Amino acid sequence: MHSLPYWRLSGFYFVYFAFVGAFAPYWSLYLKSLEFTSFQIGVLMSLLQVARMVAPNLWGWLADHTGRGVRIVQVAAGMSLLAYLGVFAGESFGWLFAVMALMCVFWSASLPLMEAVTLRHLGEGTGHYGRIRVWGSVGFIVSVIGLGYLLDIAPIRALLWVVLGLKIGVLLFSRCIPEPHVIPHHGDQAPVWDIIKRPHVAAFLAAGFLMAAAHGVYYTFYSIYLVDLGYSKGAVGWLWSIGVLCEMAVFLWMPKLVAASGLRNILLASFLLATLRFLLIGFGAQWLAVVVVAQMLHAASFGSYHAASVAVIHRFFGGRHNAKGQAIYTSISFGLGGTAGGLWSGWMWEPAGPALTFGVSSVATLLGFALLLWRLQLRD
Repeated sequence: MHSLPYWRLSGFYFVYFAFVGAFAPYWSLYLKSLEFTSFQIGVLMSLLQVARMVAPNLWGWLADHTGRGVRIVQVAAGMSLLAYLGVFAGESFGWLFAVMALMCVFWSASLPLMEAVTLRHLGEGTGHYGRIRVWGSVGFIVSVIGLGYLLDIAPIRALLWVVLGLKIGVLLFSRCIPEPHVIPHHGDQAPVWDIIKRPHVAAFLAAGFLMAAAHGVYYTFYSIYLVDLGYSKGAVGWLWSIGVLCEMAVFLWMPKLVAASGLRNILLASFLLATLRFLLIGFGAQWLAVVVVAQMLHAASFGSYHAASVAVIHRFFGGRHNAKGQAIYTSISFGLGGTAGGLWSGWMWEPAGPALTFGVSSVATLLGFALLLWRLQLRD
């Protein structure tokens, strides 16, 4: 632990999730300003998830094969930055589709590889992952609140320049992180497909798909929904930040939560509380108090769920399979699940309405809970 590059890793997470805090809540507003339809917005906002279906597995295989995960993150961050510059050259749907698709293919490498790098640096101290990851939440809050106020007084196009600066920051921080030492694991000789086919692993990955699919409408239309209900962009920023503040508390308390409850119970509780959260958003977003409670539940639907999931994947896929394991988890959950969620929410949003669309999300997380209850067994 004495050689842990704590601040360099934390800095990367800070800038990376500051980008997410700019992109996830506000990019759909930029696309709406270009007069795209809700389906077109859903398609464009799903491109990152589409890229995550395949690209992370290629990056993960390359990282495990070469043992140079940090170097691959650096190259991918640079190429993603170059691709992003295309947003300044055109505004048509076809052009932005091509630019964002190329950007996302490279961008999708960053987080799963950095998760593997961080856990390798932590070694036996994986319970301290939250102390590093919490800085990502801080970056998200700074970005989402600051941009909320900025976009109340500045044109939406200012978002493009903020995102550019954050992508440059990701590239710079990636160049400061040392390569970790890979510790041999007893499962190194087993083919990765044999691990995936184990019933408890398959159940976990399927539940991750359902959780990510449930969040598709949230990441695509939540800001638009609140603005249409009369909330200011500054208020939208604060509401997003409430969820992340609660998420931060979970990251810091995670070692104690795991010791008290175990990873399996944490995951089960996360899925149940996510179900409640989507019902509150869908049927009560016109009341500020209900929205605040729903945002506090982000601590479960993302915070405790993500921290527990990263630890479970690290346990399932060790040694030379570590980067591939994180990539597979990213591809199946955020990739396949996120794509499905973004596309069906874009298809449902106008004809079915927000309540029914968020209601479908609650059904998905309830199914994920049932699947984990049935199949997932962990030795805590």
